[in-house]
Amino acid sequence: MGRDVPALTFTRDDRRRFRDRTHACLDVFARLLRESRFDTERPRVGLEIELNLVDETARPAMRSAEVLEAIADPAWSSELGRFNLEINIPPRRLTAGGPDTWESEIRDALNHAEARAAAIGAHLVMIGTLPTLEREDVNRDALSENPRYHLLNDQIFAARGEDLLIEVDGVERLRTYADSITPEAACTSTQFHLQVAPEEFAAHWNAAQAVAGVQVALAANSPFLFGKELWSETRIPLFEQATDTRPDEIRVQGVRPRVWFGERWITSVFDLFEENTRYFPALLPLCDDEDPEKTLDRGEIPHLAELTLHNGTIYRWNRPVYAVVDGVPHLRVENRVPPAGPTVADVMSNGAFYYGLVRALVDEDRPVWSRMSFAAAEENLHAAARRGIDAELFWPGTGQVPATELVLRRLLPLAHRGLETLGLDAGWREPLLGIVEQRCVSARNGAVWQSETFHHLHDIAHLDRPAALRRMTLQYIDFMHLNAPAHTWPVE
Repeated sequence: MGRDVPALTFTRDDRRRFRDRTHACLDVFARLLRESRFDTERPRVGLEIELNLVDETARPAMRSAEVLEAIADPAWSSELGRFNLEINIPPRRLTAGGPDTWESEIRDALNHAEARAAAIGAHLVMIGTLPTLEREDVNRDALSENPRYHLLNDQIFAARGEDLLIEVDGVERLRTYADSITPEAACTSTQFHLQVAPEEFAAHWNAAQAVAGVQVALAANSPFLFGKELWSETRIPLFEQATDTRPDEIRVQGVRPRVWFGERWITSVFDLFEENTRYFPALLPLCDDEDPEKTLDRGEIPHLAELTLHNGTIYRWNRPVYAVVDGVPHLRVENRVPPAGPTVADVMSNGAFYYGLVRALVDEDRPVWSRMSFAAAEENLHAAARRGIDAELFWPGTGQVPATELVLRRLLPLAHRGLETLGLDAGWREPLLGIVEQRCVSARNGAVWQSETFHHLHDIAHLDRPAALRRMTLQYIDFMHLNAPAHTWPVE
């Protein structure tokens, strides 16, 4: 939902008109799919990374507007919280220039931004949830200055009619209430984009859903929130709760949540957009001037503004994206599952594993989603979020198995095969997937390092809890800049 919106209030007529126009957009989208007008010749991949801002003591720095001004690069934008930023890496062919080129591009962009931020006393951190973030840091005053986030906040709370309950029962227990959606800003992710042809979209989305739990188990990097040690990837339950528009009475009636895994395998991308219009009332009923049907009748491509704006307020872990670039429409799967960080090297390995594995699963004669219930895929996601790399996951043909064993024995060979199909030879694949392999062999990722380091500082060095979290975060930042994969980080 990257489009800016004005600060305003909505009338009943606004909502009726938006619903009508969203349905009109859906009809035009169906027509576009029938007429095969989509760009399928040069499929690309893309990457977005959300980051936290901290001060010299690793405490959150509420300075996103100043840091954006200092960076002065349109690739960077505000996020929900004043202690967040996001970078959008330009899309590319997966094999263009090789993975080293892409990694260098990302590191150069992050290093440039870090230098500009440091000049005004702030620093960037790639991490799923910021360990030094305290409950009092996430109030309405911490919302980004961008009006769209204040408007979104007001609409969510108008729908709920009461404060948000955030409750996570993990290593320790967290129970707190929030009067704004700002706790969502604690959830920072890596988002992998994959452009696909319309006729291949369902298979790619189903495959991405099937591997979501595996992605979380491997990449977990969010064990701390508000001073508590919770799940390995606490970002998952936090995000599900922090944007929930449903009070308890509505939730128990089976109304779908806006942070949604889904409820079934699909046969077409149309299924997802149609579910959006059927199940979810508009949060931001803003109407565009374009008449999509007339635009298409003229031989031009409509942007389907209402359909895409509505889609941006439904937070699927794998989101469908419709976009128009240079007058040509395309479709993407936006994979929102992994957390940010710990390093660019880790992010690149996570991306290689995801792209390769999805490609291999799509090519199988008997797809995994025909042998696995949708409920099992969702259960894998939450089991992995809770236990991280120590999780046991279900996979067809193996049953319930440790995530590390599943990856080493079954999924890494598939990821190699998929990347080879996509044009990456062994010289490119081995360094990227080798990081995933060693992560599994050592059973160590960002979440494991954070937890072990905190306990070393707190239980053995006898620092108090806030001091141990600050010291751990400062060490994390140092290792992040070295760009050695997190499974190699020592506990100091």
